[in-house]
Amino acid sequence: MIGEWETGPRQDFRLVPAALTLWLGVLLGLLLGWWAALAAAVVAVLLASGLLWRWRKVKPRWFAGAAALLVAGLLLGGPLAARLLGAEQDPLRALAARGAPVTLRVTVDERPRPVHSAGYAAQQAGTRTVVIAATVLRGESAGRPVASAGRVVLLAPFPQWAKVLPGQEVTAKGSLAPARGADLTVSAVYVRGPPVDPGEAPWWQRAAESVRAALRDASSVLSSDAAGLLPGLVVGDTSGVSEQVQREFTDAGLSHLMAVSGSNLAVVAGAVLLLLRVFRVGPRMSASVAGLSLIGFVVLTGGEPSVLRAGAMGAVGLLALALGRQRSVLPALATAVCVLVAYDPAMAVNFGFALSVLATAGLVLLAPQWARAMTRRGIPPGFAEGLAVPLAAFVVTAPVIAGMAGTVSVVSIAANVLAAPVVAPATVLGVVTAVLATFWPAAARLTAHAAGPEAEWLLLVARHAARVPGAVVPWPSGWWGGVLALVVVAVLALAVRRPRLRIWLALLLVCVLLVVVPAKVIAPGWPPAGWAFVACDVGQGDAEVLPLAEAGRAVLVDTGPEPGPADECLARLGIDRLPLVVLSHLHADHIGGLDSVFDGRSIGAVAVGPGRLPGWAWRQVAEVAARHGVPLVELELGTRLDWPGLTLEVLGPRYINLDPDENAADGTEINNTSLVLRATTPAGRVLLTGDVELLAQGDLLADGVDVRADVLKVPHHGSRYSLPPFLAAVGEKLAMISVGAGNPYGHPSKSTVDTIAAGGALVARTDTDGDVAVIPDNGEPAMVRRGK
Repeated sequence: MIGEWETGPRQDFRLVPAALTLWLGVLLGLLLGWWAALAAAVVAVLLASGLLWRWRKVKPRWFAGAAALLVAGLLLGGPLAARLLGAEQDPLRALAARGAPVTLRVTVDERPRPVHSAGYAAQQAGTRTVVIAATVLRGESAGRPVASAGRVVLLAPFPQWAKVLPGQEVTAKGSLAPARGADLTVSAVYVRGPPVDPGEAPWWQRAAESVRAALRDASSVLSSDAAGLLPGLVVGDTSGVSEQVQREFTDAGLSHLMAVSGSNLAVVAGAVLLLLRVFRVGPRMSASVAGLSLIGFVVLTGGEPSVLRAGAMGAVGLLALALGRQRSVLPALATAVCVLVAYDPAMAVNFGFALSVLATAGLVLLAPQWARAMTRRGIPPGFAEGLAVPLAAFVVTAPVIAGMAGTVSVVSIAANVLAAPVVAPATVLGVVTAVLATFWPAAARLTAHAAGPEAEWLLLVARHAARVPGAVVPWPSGWWGGVLALVVVAVLALAVRRPRLRIWLALLLVCVLLVVVPAKVIAPGWPPAGWAFVACDVGQGDAEVLPLAEAGRAVLVDTGPEPGPADECLARLGIDRLPLVVLSHLHADHIGGLDSVFDGRSIGAVAVGPGRLPGWAWRQVAEVAARHGVPLVELELGTRLDWPGLTLEVLGPRYINLDPDENAADGTEINNTSLVLRATTPAGRVLLTGDVELLAQGDLLADGVDVRADVLKVPHHGSRYSLPPFLAAVGEKLAMISVGAGNPYGHPSKSTVDTIAAGGALVARTDTDGDVAVIPDNGEPAMVRRGK
């Protein structure tokens, strides 16, 4: 069906070789060195010269294309190669190699990008650092001036640097480090302290920031997730989007909706043109007004690479409209690539820029053909276009995404089809909200309310798509992964165009579905029948689930370091009611996911131990419980809780020696306030130890507490701070270590793992085994690993 193309409007490819020459030439120069760009330029000039000589009379239509290729080669071998050479020889590179201290006066190039960090111990999860691209005006290191005009990346404290704007001049003090990545950035700067002597940002950037702030304020009338999403859809402002929502959009293949690109500009410009057509405005005036709206929108969104690409292409397209040439999208795209790569060579290695260009090319070259082929097969035209557009975008961008992320979202096409009908209305209503919010906040809240259902629908689609078993398939990352994905796409494209090969392709897909795809995707075997305990894979943190006799009900102990993973674990287990959520202690890696477990579930109470430190964590837990109308209770020593199928007993902490001064209490003291629980389940006893360390373990042994258990949740992620006599006293048959892959703390300790294994216990780790369940097996506990 898709292979049966119908000839549509002839596309003009004459500028494509010039665009590819500039793009690929600069790409080679950034990856291999300036000489590679020069070599590519020589090849392009020689080829263009030969073509000009041969085609001057034979193919006059392509003469202009060969001339454009010659200009591209000269530009690549001249100014662009010189810029690459200058960046390679910038004096900041040598200083960065030895981590020299520096003071730089810079111009901010882009809006600060926040970096989210998961919580651990007393360190609260959240944004502590921003990444800011900047251009050096002048510099000084060790009292000597540094003659640099290169680009740097500032890694700066979030609270002090989050509000700087593009175009603003500031002085940054810090230490240099080698830049990562193959672009024009000559150094990274780890900034200490606030911006010094900040200048004033351009008036249009100040105005744009005030509009973005007004949009965020107007969106606050929506639910928290929708309020964060709407500015992201409209202007790419994801500051209010939670980590869980970002993860779900990425897994569902919808993250592009929050990265402003050509689709947003097409919606805005299309709405303006439609309104002008209603008033019978001519094409030239319509193009002019739409161009002004396009410029304003680019400034509003901060001028990210994909936005600049879309803005440049949109400007060329509007010019074509004004001149009466409406079938020139491909030349517009090629022109945009040439202009932007010449203006900013770093775009050649920017993934967002590449994805935007490829997606637009797919929509121009493939989507119309496929939509016509589907229509001939009886699919309604509107539905055919709705299928063809995301399918084309997925096919052309899949190799880049696979190589970049090391994963492929197999639900992307379906999710984009479901999302497509509401994207344009949400974008238009969001833009109207942003405009109204600057002078009529009450009206802006009304339009924000109107955009609410669309935002909620997108959240619903992303959440359910991300939770489909096998929604994200692992793939080799890097260049080889991208090439492999390109080969697969090419083979599939050839196969679907040949009727005989389609049968073999269908048989191959059936074999893949039945043999290669993991069994959990075809017939989910999780959770295993009769499960009595599950240690969830939540990264570097804890979350354990103890089911009750009634299906769908369980007790949750700890919630992991951040929103999302514990909620997803509960969803996989089919848990929609939690009579009790227990927080063993108030460290961030045990309470960070609390808010997300309320999503779609009824919860009876949140229980804590005697500790109240760190103070920010106690306040956060209390606020979440109060917001959801759930009581917050304390479990005292000796408390026993009974449900059908489960009994919980509180064995510790025995003694609390915690300094009431929040600043004086250290992590070990807080760990030792952890609740120690013994659960009686159909699979035997389970000992849940939180993060108790040597002192608390010793207290349990000194008091003669019966800590014997069949299953042990190993204390403190398997750290070395475990007493061998304590582990021996438990006498566990199975040991669960909840730990994050590649964590910087050295967990689990080899000595602790060896001690447990020497006692005869079978050890499971969530970083390698994923979720781990315990089931009863002929009177003994048995272990089932879900896998990563």
